[in-house]
Amino acid sequence: MAKFSLYSKLTKKESEDLILRFCQALTQIKKPEEAAKFVTDLLSKSEAEMLAKRLKIAELLLEGHTYQDIRDELKVSQLTIARVSEWLKMQGEGYRLIVARTKKLSEIKPIKPSLSGLKRMYPQYYWPEILLQEIVYTASKRQRQKLQKILDTLGTKTKLHKQLSRLIKARQ
Repeated sequence: MAKFSLYSKLTKKESEDLILRFCQALTQIKKPEEAAKFVTDLLSKSEAEMLAKRLKIAELLLEGHTYQDIRDELKVSQLTIARVSEWLKMQGEGYRLIVARTKKLSEIKPIKPSLSGLKRMYPQYYWPEILLQEIVYTASKRQRQKLQKILDTLGTKTKLHKQLSRLIKARQ
């Protein structure tokens, strides 16, 4: 994920300014579909999956799961789990904050399980589809209409396209 250049070294101040600007950009995301667009533009599929796994590892560690349970569920190495565990021990405020907020969201509005057992067992392979379905479930009527317009402008009609169209129509 991280790429370093030998040619363009930034000063500490420039680096801090860039990170602050990036964090400010994150705070401007207001809707799930905006977050989805930003994540897919910013990260590759494997990078997004890696970050999502780290967040889930933090959640499971905070819930008291063992390394073996986490390893079996998320198919990650013990080193990755240990790294997240160390971050949680050293600081981890960001992880704790986001885990608490997402837990509150799931308690308020549970995810409607419309996925097959395979997708529930291996969500990391289906995360774009799951993310899109969650966006549809949490979107307002107006947002769903906008999503439907976007789907209508696409040229090819894939299986996912048809499934999302059905979800949007069912929610209206």
